[in-house]
Amino acid sequence: RNYSNTGCTLFITGASRGIGKAIALKAARDGANIVIAAKTAEPHPKLPGTIYTAAQEVEAAGGKALPCVVDIRDEQQVEEAIQKAVNTFGGIDILVNNASAISLTGTLETPMKKVDLMLGINLRGTYLTSKLLIPHLLKSHNPHILNLSPPLNLNPVWFKNHTAYTMAKYGMSMCVLGMAEEFRGQIAVNALWPRTAIQTAAMDMLGGEGVGKQCRTADIIADAAYVILSQPKDYTGHFLVDEDILKERGVQDFDQYAVQPGHPLLPDFFLDEAPETLVQQMEQHGATPAFKPPPSSSSSSAVPQSSGPIESTFDIIRGVINEDLVKSTQGIYQFDLSGEHGGVWFLDLKSGSGSTGRGEPAAKADVVMTMDSSDFSKMFSGKLKPTMAFMTGKLKIKGDMTLAIKLEKLMGRMNKAKL
Repeated sequence: RNYSNTGCTLFITGASRGIGKAIALKAARDGANIVIAAKTAEPHPKLPGTIYTAAQEVEAAGGKALPCVVDIRDEQQVEEAIQKAVNTFGGIDILVNNASAISLTGTLETPMKKVDLMLGINLRGTYLTSKLLIPHLLKSHNPHILNLSPPLNLNPVWFKNHTAYTMAKYGMSMCVLGMAEEFRGQIAVNALWPRTAIQTAAMDMLGGEGVGKQCRTADIIADAAYVILSQPKDYTGHFLVDEDILKERGVQDFDQYAVQPGHPLLPDFFLDEAPETLVQQMEQHGATPAFKPPPSSSSSSAVPQSSGPIESTFDIIRGVINEDLVKSTQGIYQFDLSGEHGGVWFLDLKSGSGSTGRGEPAAKADVVMTMDSSDFSKMFSGKLKPTMAFMTGKLKIKGDMTLAIKLEKLMGRMNKAKL
């Protein structure tokens, strides 16, 4: 079954851009009706698209669109949009809970206004929209609810840097857990999450320039959602990952989804059920994972503290760099460190057998990495992975992102050298 067989109507929250809009356009190509329930009516200074521009794209793709201004924290606005949708299209078959707010900040750094926003949109908004739509979904031949939320992975590593965000996203996943069971046999309720970072306005805000080429496009989520929403209603209670669904469907070419085919991909949050297999997968895709678990014994080995921790780190770096590393890296790094052991350092892995020292490099740096000196020490001792440091805002990167990922190789060598 594809969407068009029933003149299917989808109610999609946060559909004015990003993943929500990609799911809308994929359905529109089948002639589906799309309710675009999102906040942006007037063009936003920082974000692309409005509900009206998204509606034009849906119509151009072959679907029918109903743009509705909806803040899913507002019960009345949700209720009105649903009523308008039922009056326009005669019913609703599918709900996609996509709208989300994100702030990857720790407990002390997250203002309550941000906490309320995340819990209000992600958790309560998803619950509210589902609750109000279920009576209408129950009248459909093949109703589905699909939440864009992660598998419930209770490893503390996914909580400690952004407890509020994780609670809010897991709230959406708990809606799946509960409602799938509550409406088993009546409504299919599932969750979908990407294997890698997806290029959206949200990602640009989190990652800054240069993060794009480590992402896949939202098309991979749209294609995966299409497969899920085409299943019968007894296909329910599943926490699905985009790449896995498509692999099961026989898709082999994942380069079609890459922003820059062949470039290392940034793995998404919450999926560490087997970091080793993820590492293998990424290496098969020609990537250099920035999150290989460091050898456990490395953390206990003490670095001589005589000349300060940063100096000691660079002493170890000097001992492990060579022509091979220079050949495989081909980049000049500059580290702008703040905090207790602040200062500027460089690492030249572009010429000869490499060099390092205090101050700016002689030639212009290809990548400048800004961070606290204590985080720098943690990173090079294997306690803080560059990807995590970057995603949680501890590390700012300007320039070639690939070089940041290549640092991982050097760190692996250092940890071996210290043992």
